[in-house]
Amino acid sequence: MDQRAAIPVTLPRDNPTQSYWQLEPDEIADLRSTSSLPDKADTVIIGSGITGAAVAFNLLSNGARDVVMLEARQACSGATGRNGGHTKAASYRSFLGHQKDHGTAMAAKIARMELANIRAVHAFARDHGIKCDSTPCDTVDVVYEAAQWELDQKAVKAMQDAMPDDDAAKYTLHSREDVWEKFFCGRGGDESVCGGVSYEAGSLSAYQFGVGVLKLCLAKGLNLHTNTPALNLEKLEGGGWKVETPRGVITAGKVVLATNGYTASVWKRFQGVIVPLRGHVTAQRPGLDMPKEGLPGTYSFIYEGGYDYMIPRPKGSKFEGDIVIGGALAKAPADGLEEYGTTDDTAFNEVIMKSLDECLRKYFGDNWGADNSEGRIRKSWTGIMGFSPDGFPFVGEMPGEKDLWVSTSFQGHGMVLCWMCARALVTMMGDGDEKELDAWFPEIFKINEQRLRLTFRGRLS
Repeated sequence: MDQRAAIPVTLPRDNPTQSYWQLEPDEIADLRSTSSLPDKADTVIIGSGITGAAVAFNLLSNGARDVVMLEARQACSGATGRNGGHTKAASYRSFLGHQKDHGTAMAAKIARMELANIRAVHAFARDHGIKCDSTPCDTVDVVYEAAQWELDQKAVKAMQDAMPDDDAAKYTLHSREDVWEKFFCGRGGDESVCGGVSYEAGSLSAYQFGVGVLKLCLAKGLNLHTNTPALNLEKLEGGGWKVETPRGVITAGKVVLATNGYTASVWKRFQGVIVPLRGHVTAQRPGLDMPKEGLPGTYSFIYEGGYDYMIPRPKGSKFEGDIVIGGALAKAPADGLEEYGTTDDTAFNEVIMKSLDECLRKYFGDNWGADNSEGRIRKSWTGIMGFSPDGFPFVGEMPGEKDLWVSTSFQGHGMVLCWMCARALVTMMGDGDEKELDAWFPEIFKINEQRLRLTFRGRLS
């Protein structure tokens, strides 16, 4: 893993695989708000995904002006525009580890924030009329490993003991027979179902959501420059920062890195600290015997060493009924070791893609039926995530670097972390109530020198 973490992180690649969500790029995909790059700005945000958009929205809503956003490729074309669209926390799966390492109170705070993030994203989409197929719903984790099933039951009980009557600890356990009958898994395919866990989650088009937030920001005065990568940052003697791009230099009082897996390409201190990891996703047409009324919610399939996650496209959406499924990292040689350290989303790992192409027939078995006459696979693509040594995001002001701010490294868990982390960051950047922030924001997410010295050993969840 040391060798993979040491691979120099590059800027986003040209000509990436085309995301299912971007088959029709939005009208702002290549927008430059002004024909030339401004010479200066109060704040420059690097990255136009959900984190950059949320930071910009909060800054502008708090009265900030002269905010410029730089994006290396098209708007919202990184992890946000390439993930599966799953707003799902699965907090019980990390609760015991967090409880052991950081105490019950911190483990509970993380779980509460994750649920709050899910609810806030869907509420924001609803309240601002963002058309992104926002679908709050239940989810189920179908578990195929006996030891994991025992641990999951223990984790759910630990959460419910620690957080009685708290929504973040509301889980329902299902027997294997329940999984067969209610969730259509396990008969005539992979018969090794042990049980299931269901709870509150949701799905949306993260691309459409991110673009929708950006449009709100543009209406508030955001100056967006796509296809304008940040090549280098340099601290100015009198304060502030110089940001070099292929289109010229812009100076800024503050810089925000909303760059997730690409962060080390902009600020080298993160080399080997935030490690890119390539993820794979497919969109598949359902089998002809799948329930015509649709599946009851979203899914994850948990097996020894890994998992796949699955989102059925909701009624009324484009390609209604399609099944978006990603994951399968553990199916690759050495548990997907070669996927770490790469920023190459122009290509695929063929072993992982083969697993994703074949797995739905195994999971749903007799309930799948024949493949659609147009073919099972509609689209396949890859995207780059960012992972830290301790499994938590980095949020706050870069130690020793005044006015260089970061909210990044979301462990493939961005849809339940980014929104609230951005809100926290803007509070830190301004005159927000730190005491109120500490009441809900996990202290262990804040960036510090000690965390930056940790050694990356792989993903922790």
